[in-house]
Amino acid sequence: MAAEEVKLFGNWSSPFVRRIQWALEIKGVQYEIIEEDLSNKSPLLLQYNPVYKKVPVLVHGGKPIAESLIILEYIDETWKENPILPKDPYEKASARFLSSFGDDKCLPSIWQVFISQGEKQAAALTEASENLKILEEKLNGGKFFGGEALGFADISLGWIAQMVSLMEEITNLKMIDEVTYPSLSEWIKNFLISEAIRDSYPDKDRMVSLLRRLREANLASENTT
Repeated sequence: MAAEEVKLFGNWSSPFVRRIQWALEIKGVQYEIIEEDLSNKSPLLLQYNPVYKKVPVLVHGGKPIAESLIILEYIDETWKENPILPKDPYEKASARFLSSFGDDKCLPSIWQVFISQGEKQAAALTEASENLKILEEKLNGGKFFGGEALGFADISLGWIAQMVSLMEEITNLKMIDEVTYPSLSEWIKNFLISEAIRDSYPDKDRMVSLLRRLREANLASENTT
């Protein structure tokens, strides 16, 4: 029986799309990437994700799955090779918790540091630092959050490894240093050289240009309100 077609509706700059690509690479799944212009979304994307109207959307055998963490679980349950979620119920719950924590707490606080200045940035940095300390404690010197191999939490938190250094370069503000976050710093190194990850970087200049524009737009908006 022929393998069912796998398509991924995404955008080159989205960390949420990239985590789906990482999971598919780890699983060895062949897929087609459908690049979306987020300022002019295609009718197919709106058809496949009418609720949130955003990427990523995975279409497997004609059936769409939306929301990146849900897609990751679907991938792990559908393709059993190289599992990314632990079998142990407690460890599985912990991986899910860390992934949600990354999206709900870490990402907003780090983004706020990036798009702010002055007192607002200082307050955001305090919150971001507290969240990063939690990740540091969870790693506790381990290679990955899931042990010796990349797992669900690592994939979900991978945006930290790829994007924070770019934000630091643009703002001249260090958020993750080896003294304060030795485990997290080592995790970033291990993550970036992993086989499924190392060839997946977006073009750095293009990414820096986009992030710089987003920061400038947010700062301009803040100064006019």
